[in-house]
Amino acid sequence: MGFFEKYLTIWVALCIVAGIALGYLFPGLVGVVAGAEIARVNLPVAVLIWLMIVPMLLKVDFASMAKIGSYWRGIGVTLFINWAIKPFSMALLGWLFVGWLFRPFLPAEQIESYIAGLIILAAAPCTAMVFVWSALTRGEPNFTLSQVALNDAIMVVAFAPIVGLLLGLSAITVPWDTLVLSVVLYIVLPVTVAQAVRARLLSTGGRAALDRLLARMQPLSLLALLATLILLFAFQGGQIVAQPAVIALLAVPILFQVYLNSGLAYLLNRLSGERHCVAGPSALIGASNFFELAVAAAIALFGLESGAALATVVGVLVEVPVMLSVVWIVNRSKGWYERGPRVRPER
Repeated sequence: MGFFEKYLTIWVALCIVAGIALGYLFPGLVGVVAGAEIARVNLPVAVLIWLMIVPMLLKVDFASMAKIGSYWRGIGVTLFINWAIKPFSMALLGWLFVGWLFRPFLPAEQIESYIAGLIILAAAPCTAMVFVWSALTRGEPNFTLSQVALNDAIMVVAFAPIVGLLLGLSAITVPWDTLVLSVVLYIVLPVTVAQAVRARLLSTGGRAALDRLLARMQPLSLLALLATLILLFAFQGGQIVAQPAVIALLAVPILFQVYLNSGLAYLLNRLSGERHCVAGPSALIGASNFFELAVAAAIALFGLESGAALATVVGVLVEVPVMLSVVWIVNRSKGWYERGPRVRPER
């Protein structure tokens, strides 16, 4: 894990402070940035989101999906958790915690927006940091690559219907035109561009050329993430200062969701007899959130100043520490896992 990734939570915390300060010191400038929109898409944020997402998608090799048969147990468990359990469990946790238990402590006008942000956050699995988590658990790299490629292919067609369904069940108005535009702008086009660039580099310069580009773009991707967070908190500053407990309360359902889904994936892999080197990354992918896409979609659907955008940013804030705790659990429990009667030995 690189320096920026290792201390991502610290950088996010600093961005919160910087964004709030920027909003108070330069409200006019922040207002100009907020007004730079076309069809409800904020142009500065859209550029930053692309700088975040495209480098991640450059790493994805869709040809690796040919290997999914070698890991069918782990693939099946992860797909079940990612697409049949995680979005719906997050919606349930959002309704339970934000819509009921924490309702008296949250601004009433933002309740639905917070729930919407949590739903969007859980609607797509992570495509980038999971490679780091997999390596930390000594996971099978070919499984991780195959699973990420398959998830990305599914995400292109499944993200909008899942978000639309769960927002509708939450009685939240779904702006379908904006939702479809978000999918095209932040999934379909970046995937197409990234894969075209990847194919071009591999055909002209080989793997070395691709690796050089990825090395150059990785810092840019992280800086774009931090810049996006500064903008978000510049708009959210007043609300956060007035009610700082909001962030802590929104983190609760996210934490529950991560431990619930990672634990379920880990247990199902053990029951199926899958090897630990597959079960570890499966649990982490099963619990992960594509927070870059979530931030972009929440902004497009509900605006920079919305509770939905804030809820997705809380997901960024807790991502690294909570996933590192799951890594620790996976590594510490390897002996217990491999004592399962059906578990196959490592190769």
